[in-house]
Amino acid sequence: MATTLVIGNKNYSSWSLRPWLVLRQAGIPFEEVRIPLYRPGAEAELAKWSPSGKVPALHDGNIRVWDSLAICEYANERWLDGRGWPVDPARRALARCASAEMHSGYGALRGQLPMNVRREPRERHWDEAAQRDIDRVQSLWRELRGAAAGQGDYLFGDFGIADAMFAPVCVRFRGYGVPMDATVQAYVDAIYALPAMREWVAAALAETERVGADEA
Repeated sequence: MATTLVIGNKNYSSWSLRPWLVLRQAGIPFEEVRIPLYRPGAEAELAKWSPSGKVPALHDGNIRVWDSLAICEYANERWLDGRGWPVDPARRALARCASAEMHSGYGALRGQLPMNVRREPRERHWDEAAQRDIDRVQSLWRELRGAAAGQGDYLFGDFGIADAMFAPVCVRFRGYGVPMDATVQAYVDAIYALPAMREWVAAALAETERVGADEA
């Protein structure tokens, strides 16, 4: 049976981007089902695919996985032979910590700077809570990039799950005009240079749906 990944709008769905990027960048074949969110009938359609009623959701034969990080972990075991995480145990633990921090934290950043691939920078509108999240993310990226210096362009050298988890933040930083130093800017540019990321961005820009809360 074919592997299917169910996602939301590419312009807005940060949760969908993460596992999609892992699968596409690794060249794992899958069928994509895109369900535009916040429209009449979307909840009923999502319920057919996802026990949580949310995206993303992966169907691999009889197996269903319906959380972005869980899908990445499943892909790592099913297709990547562990390559989604660093080989070294200490660095692998650090990558998992960074990914889990992104998965469960940064509420102010998420709420005040929702992902919107189409967005062009305008005036700053976020508060100090969001700025603390921004500062923490950038500090973490600088720390990880410093430790991986000379090993590649991503947080742990080669592209991996940790990078996919932070890819939507790169979209936020670029779209909202968040100030970045050279290290952070280079990392954002590296994420945008990924072939899979370029494909996602092109598709997002071609979408016509608009979600008012994410366009503010």
